[in-house]
Amino acid sequence: MKKTVIAVVGPTAVGKTKLSIEIAKRFNGEIISGDSMQVYRGMDIGTAKIKENEMQNIPHYMLDIKEPDEEFSVADFQSHVQQYIDAISDHGKLPVIAGGSGLYIQAALYDYNFSTQKRDDSITQRLENIIKAEGITPLYNRLKQVDSKQAKKIHPNNHRRVIRAIEIYETTGLTMSEYQKKQHVQSPYNIRIIGLEMDRELLYDQINKRIDTMMEEGLLDEVERLYASGFGSRQSMKAIGYKEFIPYLNGRQGLEESVELLKRNSRRYAKRQFTWFRNKMDISWYSITPETINQKFRIILDDLAGFLNEV
Repeated sequence: MKKTVIAVVGPTAVGKTKLSIEIAKRFNGEIISGDSMQVYRGMDIGTAKIKENEMQNIPHYMLDIKEPDEEFSVADFQSHVQQYIDAISDHGKLPVIAGGSGLYIQAALYDYNFSTQKRDDSITQRLENIIKAEGITPLYNRLKQVDSKQAKKIHPNNHRRVIRAIEIYETTGLTMSEYQKKQHVQSPYNIRIIGLEMDRELLYDQINKRIDTMMEEGLLDEVERLYASGFGSRQSMKAIGYKEFIPYLNGRQGLEESVELLKRNSRRYAKRQFTWFRNKMDISWYSITPETINQKFRIILDDLAGFLNEV
């Protein structure tokens, strides 16, 4: 029989963590973090990682399993999440995935096969040699030419993903975007994806307040510590919440400007998240406000009860 999985998605700062706790409490669940940045130790405030006193004794997984200088791909994320789904289900609990980026959640729930197309070591080596000799710019420009959609998703500093996207194109004749479209659309799980949405201005206000709170809790100290530990150039530090402060630490930007940049980037990311989830996945959406959140959560829990009684 298929295992049952509940996922809670939506833009940043909309209330996913709180809802996941309520779901786990009511339906005997355990929570898997769907945020690929929360796997890193020491990256707590900037990733809005749940605090121990907020967990309400509910087991949480996919937190603090990597150092900030370690690689962690979407395939790694998929493998870990699916192992946790199996383990949680096998001891009679309900797996609840909380938050995360759309591609990562989709890959885990719909079992994308990342190993179908084998690596070609000769192509990989040739592309790596180009980067060593000429930098990433020529390859990234080529990726923009052959697969502009994928180029928008991949940061130029993520050499591994740039190489992989070009390698897929050279070995299959398909862009990475086309290759991903050929993946299975059926999930190996019984899934219910709950989406939280909020009026844009209300959400942006929530985001701005969250970042002000992060600064009060010591976000700058966290970034400084990671930077001083030699992680400044690592991929983990390219994440929103960290990259905005690197110019400040290098003396090229004021602190106030860095904070405003973080707020702007977070708002833009929230908009992209919402658009992605709207277009890519079958989600049950619930519109909330700060005033109606508890009332809407009760409705969601009742709806989930009906779903779980049917599976």
